[in-house]
Amino acid sequence: MRPASRRTALALCTLAALPWAMSRLAPTRAASSFASEIERLSEPEGRFDTDNLISNERGYLQIIPALISGGVSGGAYIGVGPDQNFSYIARIKPTIAYIIDIRRDNLLLHLLFKALFARSTTRVEYLCRLTGRAPPRDLGQWRRSTIAQVTAYVDAQPAAPAPASEIDSAVIAFGVPLSRADRDTIQRFHRTFIDAGLGLQFQTFGRSPQPYYPTFRDLLIATDASGRTWNYLASEDDFQFVKSLQARDAVIPVVGNVAGAHAMQAIGETIAARGGRVSAFYVSNVETYLYRDGQFARFVENVGRLPHDARSVIIRSVFGGAGASTSVVEPMSAQTLRQVPKFR
Repeated sequence: MRPASRRTALALCTLAALPWAMSRLAPTRAASSFASEIERLSEPEGRFDTDNLISNERGYLQIIPALISGGVSGGAYIGVGPDQNFSYIARIKPTIAYIIDIRRDNLLLHLLFKALFARSTTRVEYLCRLTGRAPPRDLGQWRRSTIAQVTAYVDAQPAAPAPASEIDSAVIAFGVPLSRADRDTIQRFHRTFIDAGLGLQFQTFGRSPQPYYPTFRDLLIATDASGRTWNYLASEDDFQFVKSLQARDAVIPVVGNVAGAHAMQAIGETIAARGGRVSAFYVSNVETYLYRDGQFARFVENVGRLPHDARSVIIRSVFGGAGASTSVVEPMSAQTLRQVPKFR
């Protein structure tokens, strides 16, 4: 082949390969954007004495009717902790969600969730993958199943987890810098869900589990006072909404202290720069620890800087029972709503 012919052939091969190369580069750029946003918003991690793989708030769904009647919807959502956030997100339907937590482990847990959303087409498949159970073959027939039917199926299956490398590869593809220890932690979290199944309970370090701690199963089938289920896995539409946010990198886990000097301010500035406002801020019972540590005033300042309107609310969790008239009380826990403009 003549030199000119070789050059022509090389050029044609390069052009032919270009679409493939671009398709390979596009996910890398998207992953890099997701990772850089996490890095930009986060601050150094702190410590906490729980594993927080699941919530210990049995009554976390009792507040859903109040969110609906209050017109809390759209905008930006901010929350703390594990997957109870997804049930609030499914109901509020924000355009973007930030999960801020002082523990880096919470970020790692949400990367596990994100990987499982990406690999699952339906909610029953997602729950099976999370707990290491074989999904049913007829996934389409499960779209209208109740959450009780879904949990019964999962409970009846033996553990049959996919190779750990599958989730590891999916997590790596998000582009978030992870050490070997980080990846081992993600695998350990997944193994805990697999080993315990739907019987998994909230764990604290150095203290015995309390008898009122709900199991993962309890949280999935929980209802409001009228008996309605609101967990994001109780409805295929709700699951698909959260999955769609995850797919466009609009559920962003952030390492940060809600009373800190950087993360909360950076989140607020990002929302404001996009012309948005906070619809709901789920703070769980973090305020208890902020009071104890003398950080509550800084938290109030951070909340005051968030872009908000008259319908923006804070969702609080109170343990030991609550007597406030605005509370929906459930044994050992209560959820309350507070308008952000009136928050002090």
